[in-house]
Amino acid sequence: MQPLSIHHVQITIPKGSEAKAQHFYCDIMGLEEIPKPSSLAGRGGFWLRLGDMEIHIGTEDGVDRTRTKAHSAYLVEDLTAWRHHLMRQGVEIQDSIPIPGYQRFELRDPFGNRMELIERK
Repeated sequence: MQPLSIHHVQITIPKGSEAKAQHFYCDIMGLEEIPKPSSLAGRGGFWLRLGDMEIHIGTEDGVDRTRTKAHSAYLVEDLTAWRHHLMRQGVEIQDSIPIPGYQRFELRDPFGNRMELIERK
């Protein structure tokens, strides 16, 4: 017995910062916002779709997101174009330790959540 797949991941942002997060994740990263169930709508945050997976953006105060290695990794095409796009948006890029078969770099969203963009060689 084993899980079938990942249905969603959740990251958090400070309470009340949904508009800034929607700009980053929808406008800059190009992710699609999807409706939250009405039973959860009053809790803040929002949900995104990426292919057949969901990313749930929840709200949580009192967390130092810059001090963790936890992250989401996004598989992309044309990593160089992504690097230039993000740098034009003022996003600081950090090179990652190389791993066989991939090129990658890291960044932090506006709230300190660590992200990785990775491309197959």
